[in-house]
Amino acid sequence: MNGAQDLGGCHGFGPVTPEPEEPVFHAPWERRVFAMAMAMGYTGAWNLDGSRANRESLPPAEYLAASYYEIWLKALEKQVAATGLATQAEIEAGKSAAPAEPVARVLHREGLEERFRAGFPSSRTAAAAARFAVGDAIRARNDHPTGHTRLPRYVRGRHGRIVRVDGVFVFPDTNAYGAGENPTWLYTVAFTAQELWGESGDPGGIVTVAAFEPYLEPA
Repeated sequence: MNGAQDLGGCHGFGPVTPEPEEPVFHAPWERRVFAMAMAMGYTGAWNLDGSRANRESLPPAEYLAASYYEIWLKALEKQVAATGLATQAEIEAGKSAAPAEPVARVLHREGLEERFRAGFPSSRTAAAAARFAVGDAIRARNDHPTGHTRLPRYVRGRHGRIVRVDGVFVFPDTNAYGAGENPTWLYTVAFTAQELWGESGDPGGIVTVAAFEPYLEPA
C-alpha cells in the first residue's frame, strides 16, 4: 500500500544520522514491546507479514508521529484486538476481564535462545522455473495495491536489470492476510539512480531492490 512507511525519495524528513554505538533498545519499554511482539507472533495468531501489514496500515499522521517501537506497540494492540485475544477495553485497562483465549503455541523461556537463533526461514522449494535470469532487463510493474506489498513505490514503472536470483520465498502480499504462502521467486534488481530520480540522480549511482517475480515484467 502507498502508506506513510514508503518514504523512499521523499523530501522534508531531514538527514539520516547514524548513532555511534547505538544500543539495541533506547529504553526498557522498547525491550518489553519487542518481547511481547515475538511472544505473540509465536502463538501463530498471525505471521510476520501480517505484522508488517498492520504497522503499515496505521493512519499516516499517527505513523509519522510515533517512534519505531511505538509503531510496533500500536500494531500489536491492533492485532490482539482483531484476533479476539483481548478486547480494546482490556488493553486500555491493562488487565483481562475474562479467561484467556486458547492459542496454538506458547513461547516458554526454556529453549528460547536456541529457537530464535535457529530463525524462522521463509525460503521454500521451487514449484516452477524462474522467469528471469541474471542480466535480464526488466520493468517494475506500475501497480499500487491497497494491501501489503514489498515493492517500493519509487521503483514502480522503472527499468532495471536482474543482478541476482535469490531463490523462492513466501510471498508477503498473500501471506499477510492468511491467503497462502504462495512460494515465489525473489530477485535482486539494480536500477540506476538517474532512472529513478532523473537528471538529479547520481550519474554513477545504483540502487538495488529485492523484488518478487509478480512485481516484474520483461522490459
